[in-house]
Amino acid sequence: MVKASDDATLEGSMAAAPAVDARTMRDVLGHFATGVVAITAVGEDGSTPVGLAANSFTSVSLDPPLVAFCVALTSTSWPRVRPAERFAINVLSDGQADVSRRLAVRGPDKFDGIDWTPSPSGAPVIDNCLAWMEADLYAEHVAGDHTIVVARLHHLHANDLEPLLFFRGRYGRVDLTSSLLGD
Repeated sequence: MVKASDDATLEGSMAAAPAVDARTMRDVLGHFATGVVAITAVGEDGSTPVGLAANSFTSVSLDPPLVAFCVALTSTSWPRVRPAERFAINVLSDGQADVSRRLAVRGPDKFDGIDWTPSPSGAPVIDNCLAWMEADLYAEHVAGDHTIVVARLHHLHANDLEPLLFFRGRYGRVDLTSSLLGD
């Protein structure tokens, strides 16, 4: 509830708010801390791992088990992952900022130096990830300059590690040795 004394402050900040442009939107939304996922598959040659990093990931439904992530329409990696019968969604752990950086750039050999093991269907599960899910493509929705990819889960597993966070354009971690809220 906003008190009358807070109305002037709120109105003043709203009047001074800049118009929505790409840079401002990126800066403001960067204040929302997210995890980081790596979407991985085996390429069409049947042996070369392909993948990309994303920080827009969410649960969609329990029945059926669905998740979603977003990829830029300009992505050169999603078209290489998309044809796979199944792909893996790897939730990166706090020691995997380099993995995220490698998968976030364009170019070949993204997996040089990244150790992985195959999921039940053969998709790359990145070693020491926080969690992984094996999925297939359920739906795609174009939204502005991105595609919202909805995936149906088939297998999943979590490890007892700490998450990699992305906040205000930088990687970080959560210290879970003490309670997050002091309870």
